[in-house]
Amino acid sequence: MSNLDRQAAPAVCGGRGFVVAEPVRELLSPRRVQLGESTEVRRLLPNLGRRMVGAWAFVDHYGPDDIADEPGMQVPPHPHMGLQTVSWLHEGEVLHRDSTGSLQTVRPRELGLMTSGRAISHSEESPRPHARLLHGAQLWVALPGAHRHVEPHFQHHTDLPQVTAPGLTATVILGELDGALSPGTTYSPLVGADLALTRGAETNLPLDPDFEYAVLSMSGEAHVDGVPVLPGSMLYLGCGRTSLPLRAASDAGLMLLGGEPFEEEIVMWWNFVGRSHEEIERARADWTTGTRFGEVKGYDGARLPAPELPPVALKPRGRVR
Repeated sequence: MSNLDRQAAPAVCGGRGFVVAEPVRELLSPRRVQLGESTEVRRLLPNLGRRMVGAWAFVDHYGPDDIADEPGMQVPPHPHMGLQTVSWLHEGEVLHRDSTGSLQTVRPRELGLMTSGRAISHSEESPRPHARLLHGAQLWVALPGAHRHVEPHFQHHTDLPQVTAPGLTATVILGELDGALSPGTTYSPLVGADLALTRGAETNLPLDPDFEYAVLSMSGEAHVDGVPVLPGSMLYLGCGRTSLPLRAASDAGLMLLGGEPFEEEIVMWWNFVGRSHEEIERARADWTTGTRFGEVKGYDGARLPAPELPPVALKPRGRVR
């Protein structure tokens, strides 16, 4: 999914400037962003004061939306570099096309993982015809410097490992959780998991104390470490945890995101992750006038133009807390 913000501003992310080195309970409220004609997303990352969680750099939650009489998701071809996109659905379908020639329909609880590397472009749309409801999350993972110029590629995984406990089924989307390893390719130590809780469940989820974590609420009513987390909000948990208490007041769906704090400072603007303002400028110019990002074939419509890039480069700031 694209960042369609026409007023997109560069942001310095990463480094340890905003990492909390101890357990905390920091509730993040979303910013509402319109995505096309009929889809509104709740943007949790980047957030005021919280730019990343491990290598996770972008989190959108959308739906559940009734799109029976609507076009649904319609995101024209647009570019990416320096990151991976993670598509995760609870309801509905999304048709993915990209400039490597990939054409894939992603369905609920299937992993759609696109690694942009040096450059890729893609589109996302609700199939025609499509299911009545659309509900999911779109996430980005920043690639570390050693791997940010890898060849672009797309992976689709339908059989993902699970961790179970009474009242809990945790599907491992990326990385490793309690010994269960996702088949999705990762380039830094991280974890992403879908947590399905049944009403009345009380359990403790094992965590890695070297990771920082956050939990996104997708549906239902759940308490995370004693804090009620409502759908469309996210609780940042800091580092230093070996387990996470979970309690469900109703059937609930959560997403656990975590990873080692991202050491490198990055510049994120629009749909690009780079290391300098000048690199972002070059990428924008290449999308506007060049062929670096390839062509998405088969999408019925024009590609997405790049917004204007503010001319002022940002300076890193912040300290470890």
